[in-house]
Amino acid sequence: AILPVHLYGQLCDMDAILAIAKKHGLKVIEDSAQSQGALQHGTRSGALGDASGFSFYPGKNLGALGDAGAITTNDDELAKTVIALRNYGSHLKYENIYQGINSRLDEMQAAILSVKLPGLDADNQYRRNIAQYYINHIKNEHLILPFENGTSVANMLSHVWHVFAVRTNDRSGLQAYLTKNDIQTVIHYPIPPHKQAAYKEWNTQSFPVTEKIHHEIISLPISPVMPEAEYQKVAEIINGYRPQV
Repeated sequence: AILPVHLYGQLCDMDAILAIAKKHGLKVIEDSAQSQGALQHGTRSGALGDASGFSFYPGKNLGALGDAGAITTNDDELAKTVIALRNYGSHLKYENIYQGINSRLDEMQAAILSVKLPGLDADNQYRRNIAQYYINHIKNEHLILPFENGTSVANMLSHVWHVFAVRTNDRSGLQAYLTKNDIQTVIHYPIPPHKQAAYKEWNTQSFPVTEKIHHEIISLPISPVMPEAEYQKVAEIINGYRPQV
């Protein structure tokens, strides 16, 4: 199978991925944890492949009160299997046909998600507007933005801006500067997958592009409840940043 990860809220090029999958007889399983609500050709993230996994962790664009998640699929047989796997591998109580786990969504999380779901598109649009502001107003040669200045992203429905990540050669310096100015940042993500202990058989491999990006990436504040004055301040403060020589 092919597992496209819609990282930071940007949908992958699903036309190309689906064409490759069709050519080679492969399934496509989307990672839609960060792309709830994103659209490609009028189809939502999670409905483009054979199946998809969603995270409703509280920090996600559509977040529950606690940990939660979902799997979507257009395959009835797969759906039946997944329903059993989430319930101790059982369709009937005390009859286990798989080695499943307890992964049922509790009623409280479902209720919260049901209330928040109707507002998802509006929240995503607010995120797009913040991203557009950053792209138009951050003018600092020491940063690489997700898109070129002037690029229109406010109507780019394939991106829901779960994260607004930029790149810089002096990440630690920029992060310290922003912290000093009361602007919180996060590193998404500090360690490349092939350098994780879980994949020690890959630790000796070199992927220079991946490693360079992981050393440069830093995420700026973005949220559907972020006041206009705050994201304007972020852009203004960043424009005053200069690396320490």
